[in-house]
Amino acid sequence: MKPLRTERLILRNWEERDRTLFHLINSDEQVMEFFPMRRDRAQSDEMMDRLASQIESRGFGLAAVEIAETGEVAGFTGLNPTAGIPVFKDGTVEIGWRIAPRFWGKGIAGEAARAWRDHGFDALGLDRIVSFAVADNRRSIAVMQRIGMTARPDLDFDHPAVPDTHPQLKRHVLYEMFAGDARP
Repeated sequence: MKPLRTERLILRNWEERDRTLFHLINSDEQVMEFFPMRRDRAQSDEMMDRLASQIESRGFGLAAVEIAETGEVAGFTGLNPTAGIPVFKDGTVEIGWRIAPRFWGKGIAGEAARAWRDHGFDALGLDRIVSFAVADNRRSIAVMQRIGMTARPDLDFDHPAVPDTHPQLKRHVLYEMFAGDARP
């Protein structure tokens, strides 16, 4: 994958130096508030290796977000084909993000998501991009709205991968955007 650049960010494939931050965001209680599990270091390393391999083979995926000025990695964002979500066919492309708390409130998730949104429509030729989050996840919903996505309450769903032991995390809201939509 050729890195994508924004005014402040470099969106790139994962590197060895990113492992500590990747584990942090996958085990942090604040970051993972709306996920039913936390990953230990071995699980995080395996996930990072899998994401890096997917990016290498597809040319896109859930990629590292690097702060250009400092070289720090803030988290990840990117495009990812979905599977097993009942409201759309497998392979529908989702945009997602996960940012370390010390970088919250700085517009990083939105800036990175806009870059991936534009790359998806302009370079990859996608017709539609979706995003979804736990219904109470106001931070992620705000990012979806800021990048121009539209709520589809008729397509909200109970996520099949969330175990019944976490009923508060099952209900997900769905947002979408089409290639011809206006882009803020």
